[in-house]
Amino acid sequence: MSKDASVQQAVLMIVTALQGQDRIEQRCHNMALAVRQFALLPANAPDSVYDEIWASLTLDELRVPALSGIAAHQTHGDAELF
Repeated sequence: MSKDASVQQAVLMIVTALQGQDRIEQRCHNMALAVRQFALLPANAPDSVYDEIWASLTLDELRVPALSGIAAHQTHGDAELF
């Protein structure tokens, strides 16, 4: 593999990892939101209410500006690559 190809592959892997981290962050945000809403429901709430809560979650991090690219802006213990 040439140097250019290996650099391109490394960049692709980094971008893919950051996108994956964004999606994980979004799913955690969605789960927290859903759990808070579930906690407010009475014990006898119909399943349709739970279904409506799940259906209201945004499953595309690119549609949520606060979650798009969030992995690149958070503090963490990982080594900086750039």
